[in-house]
Amino acid sequence: MTRSALASSTPAPFPRHIAVLILLCMGCAFAGNHVAARVAFDDGAGVLLAILMRSGGTLLVLAALVLWQRQNLRLPAGAWRWQLLLGLLITAQSLCLYSAVARVPVALALLVANVFPILLALLTWALGGARPTARTAALMGLILVGLVFVLDVPGRLSANASVGPQWLLGVGLAFCAATVFACALWITDHKLSQVRGSVRSLLTIFIVFSSVNLAGLTGALPGGLNLPATSTGWMALATLVVLYGTGFIVLFISVPRLDMPRNAPVMNIEPLATLLMGWIVLDQMLSAGQVVGGVIVVTGIVLLTYRKTETKVEAKAGAL
Repeated sequence: MTRSALASSTPAPFPRHIAVLILLCMGCAFAGNHVAARVAFDDGAGVLLAILMRSGGTLLVLAALVLWQRQNLRLPAGAWRWQLLLGLLITAQSLCLYSAVARVPVALALLVANVFPILLALLTWALGGARPTARTAALMGLILVGLVFVLDVPGRLSANASVGPQWLLGVGLAFCAATVFACALWITDHKLSQVRGSVRSLLTIFIVFSSVNLAGLTGALPGGLNLPATSTGWMALATLVVLYGTGFIVLFISVPRLDMPRNAPVMNIEPLATLLMGWIVLDQMLSAGQVVGGVIVVTGIVLLTYRKTETKVEAKAGAL
């Protein structure tokens, strides 16, 4: 294909205000997905059930798109084991993050889980990649300082009451979610970059759906498939499926036209949107110090990811 033909086959980007609006809406949709999950968990729904419904709904729509586009599902030689590992890592990330959301305020879980850019940079360096620059290291330090305030470490150290086990477990699970997601992004960037994004996304979601089904059938997570006690929980599960599926599919379809190198940081609205929705829907409110820490974390992440390329953003969308 000639250069001119290639250029003509590339879709024209949206005007920037449209692209930013789409990304803001998608960030809010993903935030609403987590808040809806907490409502469902509070009504007795199991974590596995929520992931099963979310991944199942998305899988159906994504499979229809791939079939409609008549895309080949064949992977390059040696890519299948990495694709399987990617799917298992995203399954673990989903389990850890939803389990964290069930135990601690939703905004707190999301802020801790969103430190994955730091972990990805360190993992890339450890595996032979570029060493973080002084600017990157400084931003990592800024994010960690903000996280200290988000977790209210000074207040908890000075308080006489001990930290509850659910709080510790919730924060630990959120950090595990960040860790496995960073590993998933590294695999996407370095081992599956030649796989078409739609195929990678479909296979990843299929592995998540199959793994959660297997975990439910074997009883690996007791209570994981518990049904909601009332219609409120069922409504929350339906909302979760619609918000996540809509956000995933719209982002997936629109990425080539969103000028992601310039606009990707807009997606970091998710933790702040979660904070607002958690207050309105769940009456979960962080302290003033935690809110300031959240702003510091999000600011640091925006600056840290500002110069990411579209390839890496597509990798994240594919991993999700």
